[in-house]
Amino acid sequence: MTTVGAFDAKTNLNALLKRVARGETIQITLRGVPVAKLVPADSGEVQDPRDIVRDIRELRKGVTLGKIQIRELIEEGRHH
Repeated sequence: MTTVGAFDAKTNLNALLKRVARGETIQITLRGVPVAKLVPADSGEVQDPRDIVRDIRELRKGVTLGKIQIRELIEEGRHH
């Protein structure tokens, strides 16, 4: 599978879509973290659940909330 950064994907979207139309799968990263895949529309791609869990764990490594606490977000949501 080919991997490209978000900027390159934006810049070369037409060429990437042509490759996908020929059956290729393209993974798109944001700051090195996989965030999306371009797959042929009729591929019916089915992933092994273990691969999905691994991908989610990898994605979570790149996501931080800084000093924000989940409880604070919940409380803030209750006030809106």
